[in-house]
Amino acid sequence: MKFTYIMKKLSILTCFLAILLTTISCEDAYKFSIEKPEKATLNQTITLKMVEKEGKEVDKIQFYINGKEIPSNGNTLTLKTSDLGVGKHAINGLAFFEGKTKKQNAFLEVFADTKPDIYKYKIVNEYPHDNKAYTQGLEYYKGYLYETTGRRGQSSLRKVDIKTGKVLQKIDLNKKYFGEGMTIVDDKIIWLTWQSKKGFVYDLNTFEKISEFDYNKSKEGWGLTQNESELIKSDGTSKIWFLDKETQTEKHFIQAYTHDRALSQLNELELINGKLYANYYQKPIIAIINPDTGIVEGLINLKGLEAEMKKTQKLVADDEVLNGIAYDAENNRLFVTGKNWGKLFEIELVKQ
Repeated sequence: MKFTYIMKKLSILTCFLAILLTTISCEDAYKFSIEKPEKATLNQTITLKMVEKEGKEVDKIQFYINGKEIPSNGNTLTLKTSDLGVGKHAINGLAFFEGKTKKQNAFLEVFADTKPDIYKYKIVNEYPHDNKAYTQGLEYYKGYLYETTGRRGQSSLRKVDIKTGKVLQKIDLNKKYFGEGMTIVDDKIIWLTWQSKKGFVYDLNTFEKISEFDYNKSKEGWGLTQNESELIKSDGTSKIWFLDKETQTEKHFIQAYTHDRALSQLNELELINGKLYANYYQKPIIAIINPDTGIVEGLINLKGLEAEMKKTQKLVADDEVLNGIAYDAENNRLFVTGKNWGKLFEIELVKQ
């Protein structure tokens, strides 16, 4: 009796395992891949294919680019890279077969089709700068520099006299925050923090805090500037975010790309004559970026400014690097400085 019971249990278990293995083998029998170019550039027409590796027939293939379904011809999708823009794009293929579906994921990276212009510089003027200011944000407004500094316990918002470097007005940020970039919108200062996913709004005249806001999708807070209708924010990656000026809600982003790479670690930002100028963190370079496309149209080599700094000051920390861009549009003056640098430089760009 006991033997019969055991045999029945084994028989049921065997049947169950057989069904399970059949199901698994059926699903595993279909293996897919997405065939795509290793590298794509703008103004190309490219073809993507989702194929079953052993040539098995499927009922239907659907393609999605960045989450949006794109009509295809069978298992083939033809795209114009100009419709995607530069950057990394998510590709998803969905196969339908035998009443089942299977998803395959891939990425397509699109690069600019032209190299950036290269710029050098000449120094027009030098001004004093507080060598204890770990510069994060810098902006010229109505004859004064407004500056935010970083590091926890040392972050501050300042109004500065350009000619003397004297701090005319200052408040410190709560010690739990690491201050980052800022910009001035009408009579308000918008100030980012680094990893707390939070920003603050201050009164321009009194430096009193008015409100705060949260980041929705961006990774961190780094640099901040604006165009006529939006705030423009970097987050330490190659992404540059556009925010609603009133609500500070993130709306969309571009990706900064040259002909051969993504530019990550973009830091302090300034919009100058319709182009985005971005510090490339820990490199003596400013990237000039088209804010409509993300294409890096120029690179400014400022390595020599580090040498100028070292004539009068010893930079002791690895992070005491070039950071801070301000533009006086009325007088066409471009100012740059660095973290804990004792000088603010007015420079003129020279195209190579």
